[in-house]
Amino acid sequence: MDATRQPDQRRGDGGGDRYGVLLYYKYAEVSDAAALAAFYEEHCRSLALVGRVRVGPDGVNATLGGRMTALEKHIVEMSSNTLFEGTDFKLASCEDPVDERVARECGFTSLSVRVVKELVTLCSNPMSAPPEISSAGRHLSATEFHAVLQNVAGTSLDAVASAEKNEVVVVDARNVYETRIGKFNVPNLETLDPEIRQYSDLPPWIDEHTEKLRGKSILMYCTGGIRCEMASAYIRSKGEGFENVFQLYGGIQRYLEQFPDGGYFEGKNFVFDHRISVGSLKENILGTCLICGSSYDDYSSRCRCSHCRMLVLVCPTCQDSTKEYVCELCQKNGKEPCQISRRQDCEIQTGLSEPSGFEKPSIRNHKETSEVPWSNDSEQLKKLRILCLHGFRQNASNFKGRTSALAKKLKHIAELVFIDAPHELSFVYQPIQNRCSDKPSPPSATPKRKFAWLIAPNSRCNTEQDWKAADVPFDPLQYQQQTEGFEESYAYLENAISEMGSLDGILGFSQGAAMGALFCREQQKKCGAPKFRFGMFCSGYPAPVGSFDGEPIKLPSLHCFGNGEGHDRQIANRASTELAGLFQQDCCSVIEHDMGHIIPTRSPYIDQIKDFLSRFL
Repeated sequence: MDATRQPDQRRGDGGGDRYGVLLYYKYAEVSDAAALAAFYEEHCRSLALVGRVRVGPDGVNATLGGRMTALEKHIVEMSSNTLFEGTDFKLASCEDPVDERVARECGFTSLSVRVVKELVTLCSNPMSAPPEISSAGRHLSATEFHAVLQNVAGTSLDAVASAEKNEVVVVDARNVYETRIGKFNVPNLETLDPEIRQYSDLPPWIDEHTEKLRGKSILMYCTGGIRCEMASAYIRSKGEGFENVFQLYGGIQRYLEQFPDGGYFEGKNFVFDHRISVGSLKENILGTCLICGSSYDDYSSRCRCSHCRMLVLVCPTCQDSTKEYVCELCQKNGKEPCQISRRQDCEIQTGLSEPSGFEKPSIRNHKETSEVPWSNDSEQLKKLRILCLHGFRQNASNFKGRTSALAKKLKHIAELVFIDAPHELSFVYQPIQNRCSDKPSPPSATPKRKFAWLIAPNSRCNTEQDWKAADVPFDPLQYQQQTEGFEESYAYLENAISEMGSLDGILGFSQGAAMGALFCREQQKKCGAPKFRFGMFCSGYPAPVGSFDGEPIKLPSLHCFGNGEGHDRQIANRASTELAGLFQQDCCSVIEHDMGHIIPTRSPYIDQIKDFLSRFL
């Protein structure tokens, strides 16, 4: 069954009642995360809930959408489990999702339940142990938090008074695209905005600003509270001078519920679901258009920085004038908008002579330009150019043939560009005993060159153009031993891409998907972000090469793979799910299908692929 539900399947029990969104988290020891995740999968699907659930050894973090009655049943069920004792279930009614594209990007058209190593990744360095959650700052209710802001000196709270009336400073634990549209603003009170792209950037900021925080009463806040738990513990772990750390319990959401006029909060609260943001009765606009500077705070267009892919605010007028944006953080680093030019339709070919080292792909240009009619007959839109990486023991020609149906379905919006991998493989076959002979016979067909992006240790290419019997039976888990060859493949791709001209995205199948993820990870390490605008990873898996350093790959991604019912016998569903978990989750989409080790081209899967690509046209 397709894991991406259609709109009419989201109604659940009591289809006539209002739609709602439920947020909650719980830090607690989970003895069997896989079993709890399986329960969530079954229970949430029975209630037709959508959204995200992350289960780790340290607890649960959930953002769910559905009918209010279904969400209330879910709360009752989870409350009966002692694990969730004292959990703050934040339930809010809202309008049904009306923009399917936004809902899909926010993960609110399907249910995603995953087992993770930790609920939130504060430190991107895997060698750094996270702080003890038991050391987190003291919770302040919305009323208490407001009282501290109101009094500043803190005389209304014993806990703050015990800090000997130290100077109070407020720290926003959210990302810069969230603080753009809303934040606390208190007269005569310093509020620190770290201006970070992602949560894992917060510890370095704290380290650089310890003197601003030392000896003060620190009040922290975020959207719903979970990010303040670990961040406040990190600050308190610094020891003397950092004891007085407090956090807004329930986050901005609970504060706005308690103070519907906004209180000291100005603007809107950014949320990670189809609502995009939630405001107060003030209805004031804090954000501004990146291009013209006019008041604007609507992220529904999902415009992103062309360099780091972070959300940016661009008003409708400026959206019409340009498609390339550079966020304020990239501007500080001297980044400029990419130049938009007419692209030539290029077919990538690899020389067929014996390789000397690694071949450089040649480019053959065609006269026609890559343009395609759009909905308005007076406008033309360039096709998306997508680099396609084949699987293990395939080649560009073979992969092009296997994806011909996909290319045909996408012919109006995308151009697929194919390239051979650099590691040439031996011609091997599985011996089958011939009835008329004691010796197994090799295939009669002339062998065709096959390639790989990653190879097993001690693998050697047989340069003789002849078949060789395999030493061992075919092992569907052989990809787990393919740990070498990445450096050569990375350099090879870098050189190839430099000669291909502008590319919009990358598509990988099986080992090609693993290589595509590794390539984007390496680009992010070296350049700050992948150079592609998006990635498509089909039947992929996380290659056992190097480390992803705990930092998500900052690239809008689509992951397409067989569901968990054994339809893909080569790459397990859990492996593809694990690969998807390595990407930035607010722009990660997943399509699960029942068609085996292929890229599906029938409805509804091809429609979902087209919808994903349409975001980048």
